[in-house]
Amino acid sequence: MSTVLVVNSGSSSFKYQLIEMDGETTLASGLVERIGDAEGRAKHTVFAPAATAGEGAATFTEATYKRRLPIPDHTAGFRVMLEAFAENGPALDAHPPVAVGHRVVHGGARFFEPTLVTPLVEINIDELSVLAPLHNPANLAGIVAAKKAFPAVPHVAVFDTAFHQTLSPAAYTYAIDAKLAADHRIRRYGFHGTSHKFVSEAAAAFVGRPVAELKQLVFHLGNGASVTAIDGGRSVETSMGFTPLEGLVMGTRSGDLDPAILFHLARREGMSIADLDALLNKRSGLLGMAGSNDLRDIRAAIEKGDASAVLAYEVYVHRLRQYAGAYLAHLGGADVISFTAGVGENAPHVRAAALETLAFAGVEIDAERNHAVGRGAPGADGGIHVISTDESRVIVLVVPTDEELEIARQTLSVASA
Repeated sequence: MSTVLVVNSGSSSFKYQLIEMDGETTLASGLVERIGDAEGRAKHTVFAPAATAGEGAATFTEATYKRRLPIPDHTAGFRVMLEAFAENGPALDAHPPVAVGHRVVHGGARFFEPTLVTPLVEINIDELSVLAPLHNPANLAGIVAAKKAFPAVPHVAVFDTAFHQTLSPAAYTYAIDAKLAADHRIRRYGFHGTSHKFVSEAAAAFVGRPVAELKQLVFHLGNGASVTAIDGGRSVETSMGFTPLEGLVMGTRSGDLDPAILFHLARREGMSIADLDALLNKRSGLLGMAGSNDLRDIRAAIEKGDASAVLAYEVYVHRLRQYAGAYLAHLGGADVISFTAGVGENAPHVRAAALETLAFAGVEIDAERNHAVGRGAPGADGGIHVISTDESRVIVLVVPTDEELEIARQTLSVASA
């Protein structure tokens, strides 16, 4: 039995999962948060097979354990995690990780595959912090702390941007001064790559065709949102760019807008760079238009006749359709369209509205199938649902994403090499 520990580290928290790779089963997961505060918090959940119910479908029990205590830094946080395993299970002596996989947000143009962490790789991750100042330093802090906790196993960095390193120069180049762009590494990088890769491969396996034969669109719709055009397993276009701000309307992010708006606000409102940054990343999107970043709240407000909620929803859907049409043009049509993440998996009205105008491209949604997913209908392999009609030329799916499992798979591939 081989297990992989997956770590997703933030500036004041980290999440983890221990995954048994032979059956791709999560044995335990946890969250250590409020690192550096007077009182930190730790949650550890253990999963265990409980019974077998018909047709060989196993059911699982879960037990969650919580602690509150000072956690001054990430190193202390990993000690808390190790104590949770020792006290509550599963015992790491019985399930020793063969490797530790780390989510790293930005790999720039340097990293295009999962990479064994070495001192040089750590230096590169640190240098790339200029492109992701809120994420890469925190990711690196998690790597450093995890290496102290698990010094005898390989550590592997899996980069959110790596999947999009197949973009062509025409797709990743911004039309600005070439020397300035080169000097400051300004180009489109794309994000959510781990999710887009997982979903596109899961979709291909579900429809029973090699991923190399398929043209796919994947909509990753959560509080952060992106769509990627995938041709033969390769990302050829994606909506996020130099940062995760470009593209679709999101919970608190604006997505695409005319950059001259920033000049206008700076001149007329006296807004600083920090003000503009906060505006576009934290006070825009659905929140800026309708007062909430949660589509469930938006839908509830629409039911009450709130005009700002109606407009916010229409803008959100308009952008989805805009990208769907553009990416179908880039691909020359699609074989599969998939929806994933919190909104993509749970909002049938968004899925239907996003694809409503695509009958010309062979897309036909089955209303009953689509809305059944939102009511928690059981899925097929991996929880995947078909929501298109039998006659639709394009297969439309809801595919639950599992970024942790994808990180574990990529980590094991490097550790086993």
